Amino acid sequence: MSEHSNDPTGWHGTTIVTVRKGNKVVVAGDGQVSLGQTVIKHNAKKVRRLGDGRVVGGFAGATADAFTLFERLEAKLEQYPDQLMRACVELAKDWRTDRYLRRLEAMMIVANATDSLVLTGTGDVLSPDHGVIGIGSGGNYALAAARALMDTDYDAEEIARRSMAIAADICVYTNNQVVVETIETA
Repeated sequence: MSEHSNDPTGWHGTTIVTVRKGNKVVVAGDGQVSLGQTVIKHNAKKVRRLGDGRVVGGFAGATADAFTLFERLEAKLEQYPDQLMRACVELAKDWRTDRYLRRLEAMMIVANATDSLVLTGTGDVLSPDHGVIGIGSGGNYALAAARALMDTDYDAEEIARRSMAIAADICVYTNNQVVVETIETA
């Protein structure tokens, strides 16, 4: 599922988008897994609740690598309960300094009632300016669509679903088998 521009037979694609609006934060992801030009799975679950269920995460990249990162993040959340930012910063430190973790090819979006964050293997822990984050091969399409829809009357979930539909129409590595997880923020 990671994107290797020089490897036409490599795993490609995914789209994950997070929208924070009103009293909700939503993380949505498509279900397509591709190997080269072949779709080998249509309904992969790339979005899931973490820890005690108050954090939702979505991943783009190599599946085994993402599951390793989810496990590490859950351990950090146990170590730093109710401190998503701190848990993510500690994970990012490990990700950059641990020889094994440095080789992992994935990105994550995580969100709770107060924070939405992107975690990368370069040590980044980033919060969006406009309440919207997109990652993966169709991430920029979903991000642009969500930002354009933020000024409408749609709630966070409807914006996420419409953004994912737009990304699926544009990105060949994204499908319309969407998993959505929502957290109430107020």
